[in-house]
Amino acid sequence: MTDAGKKVKQARKLSGLTQRELAEHSGVSISTIRKLEQGERNGARMETLRALACVLRVETMSLVAEPSEDGPPPGTHEMWGPVREALAKPMSTQIGDAPTTNGVADAVSAAVPLYRAHRFAELSSVLPLLIKDAETLGSEGRTERLRVLQLTAGALTHTRQFDTAEIVLRRALDDATDRMGTAATINTLCWLLMRQGRLDEALSTAVRWADEVEPRVSRATPAELSAWGLLLLNVSAAAVRNNQSGAAADALKFAASAATALGREIRPEHEQMRTFGPISVRMKTVEDFLVRDKPDRALHLATKLAKMPRSAVVPSASVRARHGLDVASAHARLGQYTEAFGKLSEVQAGSPEWFPNQSPARDVLHSVVSGRRTLTPEMRQMAETLQLSL
Repeated sequence: MTDAGKKVKQARKLSGLTQRELAEHSGVSISTIRKLEQGERNGARMETLRALACVLRVETMSLVAEPSEDGPPPGTHEMWGPVREALAKPMSTQIGDAPTTNGVADAVSAAVPLYRAHRFAELSSVLPLLIKDAETLGSEGRTERLRVLQLTAGALTHTRQFDTAEIVLRRALDDATDRMGTAATINTLCWLLMRQGRLDEALSTAVRWADEVEPRVSRATPAELSAWGLLLLNVSAAAVRNNQSGAAADALKFAASAATALGREIRPEHEQMRTFGPISVRMKTVEDFLVRDKPDRALHLATKLAKMPRSAVVPSASVRARHGLDVASAHARLGQYTEAFGKLSEVQAGSPEWFPNQSPARDVLHSVVSGRRTLTPEMRQMAETLQLSL
């Protein structure tokens, strides 16, 4: 029996439930529960463990054997080899004109749109020289070096190169010179930890730093409100996944207060990757409903959100794409498979390099495939892209 299986079995027995009763109350098949407890499965998806944890009235992480780490798609390791090499090599003596702080700043500004548009192939070719140039800057270049490291860590996390991304983030924290720059780095670290399934670490880190940067709302600057609000969204996301719905609701409420104080979506100067405001909070609320298995409420809110007037500043492409996956998941859970696949196709078309790295997209497509008698050529092609066995 695996550690996860032992933990599920122990918690089930303490609750006084049979395997069949746990299956009926959680919606997880009795076959899955039996295989898990008998050691025929090494583990289960976080969504499955959360469903079991809700019925057993324990935190999700108490059922997790080890953090989950899906590896990157084929070809990713090779494409990002020069980036890893640039990160690993010590600073070398500069030949020719030495890079300047202003020059590196301009180069980073030119690279940020590649990140926001999910053009990771292009970004992977730009970053090695950018990393080397930033490393040659002295103490006066810490701000630009931090921006380079944040950009690199974000791209590595998107492409599921988690170990390297964490190393880069720890290095970035060393270069952070103020609370705003630190908060931006911590937000990426929390996102990384959640993608790995390290919910306890993500939650404790987000809570600690949200407390650290909490402003006096009546006197707070937009940057302070957004830094606090984004950390609170991470608190909510980690807590709801860890079956701590009260903590999640409180964090989301305070994030909404910060967004209301701002009155609009903004992209603060210290954040290259994220925006914060009412739209971000509503998108996170849709995600919250889905995690709590309330797809009807998630879809209702998403529909209202789609009708809101367009803002001058919109959330990043990854946030919008992830929201699209949430909408697709809500449709799939309600048995609306045509709508679910249509939304998946829309997300894939908008972010073709980001899409293959998303396990939620694979989960939604699996639901669509399981709910249909026949598959279209487009569905088969998407399954190949997502490495989903049919």
